[in-house]
Amino acid sequence: MQVQLNKDGNIQVDEDIVRRLEGELESALERFGDRITRVEIHLGDENAAKAGVDDKRCVLEVRVAGQQPIAVTHHAGSVKEAFDGAVDRLQNLLDSRLGRTGNHKGGPSIRHMQVDKDAP
Repeated sequence: MQVQLNKDGNIQVDEDIVRRLEGELESALERFGDRITRVEIHLGDENAAKAGVDDKRCVLEVRVAGQQPIAVTHHAGSVKEAFDGAVDRLQNLLDSRLGRTGNHKGGPSIRHMQVDKDAP
């Protein structure tokens, strides 16, 4: 999985923070394995130099193999809170969309089970 971070000119993050955010994201999405090819993190400050409540924005855009891109957005008072909220939303959305592949109503699908022809 390739992770790319983009930020506007109002967000200041050093390389240590970038590595930490990328590591947290990879850890949160590892259960989706090879299905995710790329993730883009977009960080922004909507009020620039002015102070404001929930003015930090994090958009996570995920490229899933064979599907259209999936994106979630979260606003919060700090970059870290916006990032964490977006990761939670993304996990829920991916669980909903990808977690059901092969499963129906919480159990395995019977469509791919072998049929025992000798059974009564």
